Amino acid sequence: MIKIKLWEIRTNAGLSLRQLEELTNIPKSTINNIENEKASPTLDQLEKLAIVLNSKISDLYDSEFK
Repeated sequence: MIKIKLWEIRTNAGLSLRQLEELTNIPKSTINNIENEKASPTLDQLEKLAIVLNSKISDLYDSEFK
């Protein structure tokens, strides 16, 4: 599983799970599972998250995977 730093970017942006859910239409349970490495995001989910978080998809990955 690829480790991503979604939690760090989301909290730095000042967004709650609920807010990110509303902005991306990704269920907060899914976002939580991605943040806790219980699920891998799909490319579509990564794209939505990157857009809302004003990031590139590569920014969401832990530095060891860049």
